[in-house]
Amino acid sequence: MNLSVREIVAAVNGVNHAIQHEDQCVESVEFDTRKVIENSLFVPLKGARDGHDFIPQAIESGASLVLSERELSEGVSYIKVEDTLVALQKLAQYFLEKVHPKVIGITGSNGKTTTKDMTEAVLSQHYKTYKTQGNYNNHIGLPYTILSMPEDTEMLVLEMGMDHKGEIEVLSNISKPDIAAITLIGESHIEYLGSRAGIAEAKMEITAGLKEDGVLIIPNDEPLLKRMIIDIPQTVDTFGIGTEATLSASILSETKVDTQFETNLFEGEVFSIPVLGGYNVKNALIALLIGHFFNVPVSKMKNGLATFDLTKNRTEWLKTNDGIDILSDVYNANPTAMKLVLDTFSALKLEGRKFIVLGDMLELGELSNQMHESVAEHISPKKIDQVYLYGEQMESLYNLLHERMPQGSIHFYRKTEKKEMMTHLSEKMQPKDTVFLKASNGMGLSEVVEFLLKSHE
Repeated sequence: MNLSVREIVAAVNGVNHAIQHEDQCVESVEFDTRKVIENSLFVPLKGARDGHDFIPQAIESGASLVLSERELSEGVSYIKVEDTLVALQKLAQYFLEKVHPKVIGITGSNGKTTTKDMTEAVLSQHYKTYKTQGNYNNHIGLPYTILSMPEDTEMLVLEMGMDHKGEIEVLSNISKPDIAAITLIGESHIEYLGSRAGIAEAKMEITAGLKEDGVLIIPNDEPLLKRMIIDIPQTVDTFGIGTEATLSASILSETKVDTQFETNLFEGEVFSIPVLGGYNVKNALIALLIGHFFNVPVSKMKNGLATFDLTKNRTEWLKTNDGIDILSDVYNANPTAMKLVLDTFSALKLEGRKFIVLGDMLELGELSNQMHESVAEHISPKKIDQVYLYGEQMESLYNLLHERMPQGSIHFYRKTEKKEMMTHLSEKMQPKDTVFLKASNGMGLSEVVEFLLKSHE
């Protein structure tokens, strides 16, 4: 990127204290001093620590310009602003208007990262495309993503995350999407939003900045959203499996490494995605609707889906050296998502025994026990050989299951007993067995995955 001092001052409505000429440019924007390189603009943000305290370190690392809420000493090139976070967001809006790509915003209780990855894979077959990297999907990460895109970007795919009401509205108004997509409404953050209806309302905030001639994409089987789109002036497209949606799919085959399906819109075409599960077919349908809207040829869309790269820790298959298969889905969890993957995993035809490791699903509030218990109907002793439950919230599920599961097949561990659980699980597993792990990120099941890989070298 190249942004001149003059452009930055105007974009953030700041006071210019820069030493260099107004036509001189910065080549990157960073808020983390560890990423600052030569000729960066450093934006100090306030978190657990105040980023202003690290300005000398940023300058030493090569930052040529700083945004600052404070008066800085002579010799430091900076632009004075009232609020550095607001300034970062305003600068992102300016840069977005300057580059002027088509913008796709994606949110949802589950599947938004996978959908982002699939959409980028489809669009990049035909356009210069940039997407949210990692989990940079909040009020800081989204503007940072915008400012990190190459200046020749034609398609920008932005993931939008949230914990509380009002957060996605901010992201939508910053990015002004041409297309907005909601993957599904689950129970994530219900502790803060009160109900699934509250969650649906928060997800619908993605329409706040949606362009007047834009398109909203929603699941056809979500009545909460259907009621909320009545007054939406933009076009609304729907997706689903076996439904009368704008784009509907029929699943042809499912294995542990891929899923094949056909659709009503692209007759005679068979699509393949290198991941398991009907829930991932729904994510692929969103990517296909977006690709179709932007006139990506079907052959290119098929190739993009077949070869897309999934962000790490999202339903990732791993294998130990002695032949144990690991299905790792440890980045986040809510009841809807957990049930979907459990159903798919239970139906897979595998050679050895099936193990599951489920950890607490967080931020479920007063409904937590009830929602953990609801998972029981998706765990069958005929399909699952060993169940390991981890965390205080999983005790309610354990109390239901231990009467239904054969003796010795279900195990419960409190959060302080992670080492014991890892050891017992590792000792129990044998070559050709398969284990599925899922929990909220705060439960740290990635550590269990790493332990299994190392202990079965």
